[in-house]
Amino acid sequence: MANKSPLDDPETAAHAWARYRQIMRLLLTVTVATVAIAVGLLFAFNGAISVHFYIAVALGIAFTMLLGGGLMGLVFLSNGTGHDESVDNRLPSADELFGDKDRD
Repeated sequence: MANKSPLDDPETAAHAWARYRQIMRLLLTVTVATVAIAVGLLFAFNGAISVHFYIAVALGIAFTMLLGGGLMGLVFLSNGTGHDESVDNRLPSADELFGDKDRD
């Protein structure tokens, strides 16, 4: 059975999720700036290419940054609140799984 997680406490959970939302807002700002710079540099060096190219680049950069940052933020949230320590991660021994090989 798993131990009680610190995220079970509503006050601790509210603080942790508020911090996560703050990190995500900062990440969104950095992502918008990065996409704008990347599209601007592409336009400056390549000129007018198909609009579909710019849309694909913008969506690709934004999706990659937001997905990676969001998942990493969840890892920080889980570790920073002590939620990771509450998980019972003990594996059974080989004897428990497969039985004693010496007995016939």
